Amino acid sequence: MKMFLIIYCEAADEEVITALKEAGIHGYTKMVEARGEGTETEPKLGTHCWPGKNNILLIAVADEEVPRINERIRRIKEEYPRAGFRSFLLPMEENI
Repeated sequence: MKMFLIIYCEAADEEVITALKEAGIHGYTKMVEARGEGTETEPKLGTHCWPGKNNILLIAVADEEVPRINERIRRIKEEYPRAGFRSFLLPMEENI
């Protein structure tokens, strides 16, 4: 199994969740109000100077689902270039 870790601007939440559900993803864990700086967009630190925050999704998937989900994630990033969308694919050793 694998674990997707996806970070994106909270303003794009509805669009991102809808796109992932359309890709067949219905189970996820969402963490809200994450703050940080990336390399492609302005910092999102939740302050007056650097407004905005991020959401983080954790999605566990079977290995055979990875290519299909990766393709949808790439399309989301292209569709919402200002959302600061980043995705990381991590090994998941066990699901208890």
